[in-house]
Amino acid sequence: MTTQQLVSEIKKKKSFLCIGLDVDLDKIPAHLLQEEDPIFAFNKAIIDTTHHLCVAYKPNTAFYEAYGIKGWKSLERTINYLNEKYPEIFTIADAKRGDIGNTSTMYAKAFFEDLAFDSVTVAPYMGKDSVEPFLAFKDKHTIMLALTSNQGAFDFQTLNVNNKELYKEVLEVSKSWKNSQNLMYVVGATKAEYLADIRKIIPESFLLVPGVGAQGGSLEEVCKYGMTDTVGLLINSSRGIIYASNKSDFAEAAAAKAKELQQQMENILK
Repeated sequence: MTTQQLVSEIKKKKSFLCIGLDVDLDKIPAHLLQEEDPIFAFNKAIIDTTHHLCVAYKPNTAFYEAYGIKGWKSLERTINYLNEKYPEIFTIADAKRGDIGNTSTMYAKAFFEDLAFDSVTVAPYMGKDSVEPFLAFKDKHTIMLALTSNQGAFDFQTLNVNNKELYKEVLEVSKSWKNSQNLMYVVGATKAEYLADIRKIIPESFLLVPGVGAQGGSLEEVCKYGMTDTVGLLINSSRGIIYASNKSDFAEAAAAKAKELQQQMENILK
């Protein structure tokens, strides 16, 4: 999917919501455990009731890898269902990969070619040759960790390097990488006050922003400092939507929560 197609979908749906599909078998409704593939059954129901309210879905691969080959098959069924039934949706493999060049190429092939995701999250700690292999794929997007919302973010990301905070140096350097136009960045919603400085470095890039909802991030603050002329934001909510109910009405409850966020976004876009 091209960036222009993503922007078009945002305008059409009046939404820049991304729903995280982080499926924990201990949290899904008990009746789904009787299904042959409980994870896919859960995802399918969530997708079918919320697809008109969001522009992206983001499965965190850890929640699938934890269940071994069965979990990986559930992930495969989920992305195949999205690509076949709702091809207009932007898909994100939240895998946080990043390794030496030839290994990164194989990671990229796994998510872009085999599973056919539109994008994948990567960690930049190993530098250019660990990220550029992902950037080489046409109409695919590499979403690089920039400033995260976890407590440990301050261990490294905000340290002073070359008279600037490390995350700013990472942003500056990444712009020089080959095919950097295919980069998006992760910026946590709980770091909204940093967005003004981030936009000075990457004024037009799309930002994937987790942390609105269960983690306490403010949608209004993120939009105030981070929104661009083409929106430039994908606001992710996972637990706050998909676990709105653990009963038989779970999908409808998820849709109601997604609708709340979509309506807030529609008002902001006005």
